[in-house]
Amino acid sequence: MTTTHNQEQGTTAEIEFEVLAIDEDVVAQLMVVDDAGNAPRVKVDDEGGNPLRCCLRLSRPGEQVALVSYAPLRRWAKAAGAEPGAYDEVGPVFIHTEPCGGPAGNRFPEVFLRSPRVFRAYRADGSILRGRLATAEVLKDQAAAGQVLSRILADPRVAVVQARALEFGCFTFEVRRAA
Repeated sequence: MTTTHNQEQGTTAEIEFEVLAIDEDVVAQLMVVDDAGNAPRVKVDDEGGNPLRCCLRLSRPGEQVALVSYAPLRRWAKAAGAEPGAYDEVGPVFIHTEPCGGPAGNRFPEVFLRSPRVFRAYRADGSILRGRLATAEVLKDQAAAGQVLSRILADPRVAVVQARALEFGCFTFEVRRAA
């Protein structure tokens, strides 16, 4: 739970949120055919260090991973009954080739702290509402990262938030209000 200042109303509100990795059922689907209609590219990661979207950690040297195309907004929209329209994007992500149990929790992933991110906020109809650049300095620790996400989610028009890598624009994880 994070406390944040609601700028429009001048009040303080507590916003609970959860950070979501790509679900194991979706990983299994992507290992058959990805969201671009291709077979996954499986490889042994000799050096390690690739961000895994299934467990929100970096790959380890010698780990088997797959590079797949993933359409996060399309998948969210289908479950939510929304239409992403022109905002439907497909991009590359690394995942494990076998079930990994997912992330250790639903907080902002430690491995992505002190790393710049772009946060895209989408409305319930699938259209984009706004984007927010958060520098490495802003995402310095759990509390600071939580404040950034709480401020975004304080807007009741926000239905879902995508975190994306700044350098390549790749999907990193999804953020939703806690149930």
